[in-house]
Amino acid sequence: MTVATEVTAPPRAGLGAGVVALLAIVIFINYVDRGNLATAAPLMKDELHLTGTQLGMLFSAFFWTYIPSQILAGWLAERITAYRTLALGVFVWSLATAATGLASGFGVLLALRLALGIGESAAFPCSSKLLARHLPADKLGTANGAIATGLALGPAFGTFAGGMLMNELGWRAIFLLFGIAPLLWLVPWLSVTRDAARSADETSYGREPNFRDLLRRRELWGACIGHCCSNYAFYFVISWLPLYLVKSRGFTVPEMATLAGVIYLGYAASALVSGWLADYWMRCGATANRVRKTSMIVSLSGVAASMLGCAFGDVRVCIASLLLAGIFFGPGTVNVYAIGQTLAGPRAAGKWVSIQNCIGNLSGLMGPLITGFIIDRTGNFFWAFAAACAITLLGVIAWGVIIPRIAPLAWAPRTEF
Repeated sequence: MTVATEVTAPPRAGLGAGVVALLAIVIFINYVDRGNLATAAPLMKDELHLTGTQLGMLFSAFFWTYIPSQILAGWLAERITAYRTLALGVFVWSLATAATGLASGFGVLLALRLALGIGESAAFPCSSKLLARHLPADKLGTANGAIATGLALGPAFGTFAGGMLMNELGWRAIFLLFGIAPLLWLVPWLSVTRDAARSADETSYGREPNFRDLLRRRELWGACIGHCCSNYAFYFVISWLPLYLVKSRGFTVPEMATLAGVIYLGYAASALVSGWLADYWMRCGATANRVRKTSMIVSLSGVAASMLGCAFGDVRVCIASLLLAGIFFGPGTVNVYAIGQTLAGPRAAGKWVSIQNCIGNLSGLMGPLITGFIIDRTGNFFWAFAAACAITLLGVIAWGVIIPRIAPLAWAPRTEF
């Protein structure tokens, strides 16, 4: 059995700035492609005669495969390296995105969303494995901030540029165009990481704990529950914001795209600054436990308050609340993965984050379905925002109480697979 104890993380070899930049770019593309359906929803709903429940199923279907495939991605990252696993995932989701532009009905769209989920599942286990393996704790904030910036800019670009282009060219052309982008990313990635992937084949960093060993840890379950609660409001916004602004608040598609773009730009700036501040705070002597827990509690409390503002406020209050939600998403996204990377360390980060992201993204599976059901039954978004607020507040308990202390865990040699 593997035994975990708290230790000080050992020094690690650095990760090239080019690799971190490419990771940020691929997360950017990841969120452009997964969010295209939400941006196109007002147009696709009318053209393909989709109901609110069917749209909820399409938003949710991505997670039907994305969630279980996290475990496969974590396993592959150990077997064939995180570099190659990520490249394989990018290839699969690129084809799924492009093919969506040719879809003729609900059934085909459903199948392609399932394929997209399989491909995109490689992104976070692989990126977390690489960051934890190469970076010390006081540099994880900046690196995760860069990746979180890509995460935020993806929806910003996809909603703003995609919305504007869809208004001119139609939604089908945009899916075809955005499906090509990941294939272009593969060229520099394979070139820059070829030697690193070969070195990873030849280098031993000690046997990793298996999935059973990780599942015995209270810290993992706290991170999983906290991640799930943290994700709920974000996936609610990324999935339903375009339809909400157009159908409930009377925005045109270009107006919706502009506002959503500004929200995500605020999110991106907040993530970048939050990551740098977290590292700076730690270099000034603060512990990882203090920095990470404070960041998560502030982030989730702010998001919950923003959801209440949208539920009870008029149009102006709603717009202000959405802008604030984008800002508060930033520190949460930076630290949600930094916590897993810190606890697991370089040996277990790939598997740890695959489990954490697997359970954490259950909110992406259930949230769109719950929201679609609420909207069809009530005819408005009030209770949808109220649910997002309540679930977000549960995350404060998970990060603040269930995880006793955020510090590196040492994994003793295994006696069984």
